[in-house]
Amino acid sequence: MSKAILFAVIVTMAGCAQPPTSQQTSAVLPAVEANELRPVSAFSSIREKRTRAVALFEEAGKVIQHPRCVNCHPATERPTQTDLMQPHQPWVVRGADGHGAPALQCTTCHHATNYDPARVPGHPQWHLAPESMAWQGRSLGQICEQVKDPARNGGKDMEALLHHMEADSLVGWGWNPGAGRTPAPGNQAQFGALMRAWAQSGAHCPQ
Repeated sequence: MSKAILFAVIVTMAGCAQPPTSQQTSAVLPAVEANELRPVSAFSSIREKRTRAVALFEEAGKVIQHPRCVNCHPATERPTQTDLMQPHQPWVVRGADGHGAPALQCTTCHHATNYDPARVPGHPQWHLAPESMAWQGRSLGQICEQVKDPARNGGKDMEALLHHMEADSLVGWGWNPGAGRTPAPGNQAQFGALMRAWAQSGAHCPQ
């Protein structure tokens, strides 16, 4: 066998031995609409745990990188709003505790429920994420590393993080945003299930 042929055989075998990436496996996943999430069961055919974890987080990333989440995790002191993630009007800032400046707290305009006639969103705990949890403009891989780091996620261990994703009502507002705003894909239960399956698969992050 010539050296050229032997080299080609080795390269081919090496390529076959590599585990598929999430991008490669995504082709076999069922198609869903942009406003839907694939169920955890759709990822069961991905046998390699790292690849499965990455694929699960990429699916959950459809929520994490949606305007309903990103607007409240701004890269600057000023939040963004609308599906276009435009600078908040009027001009407001995060403030020391995420609830706005002393003279203009979030609750000045944002009350306990959505006020649809004026298209003002609302929730009893309305506030911005801490600066350490700002992820606007970051890649999904960077966000993944950030959310599982207790030093940057508000001191949450993995179980506390998953509970936050699954059950926190302010997170849940993203699926009930009121008039004029597109809900996050799927629903909170599906999102929480994807995040829990991601953790159980090793909590690996996209590159």
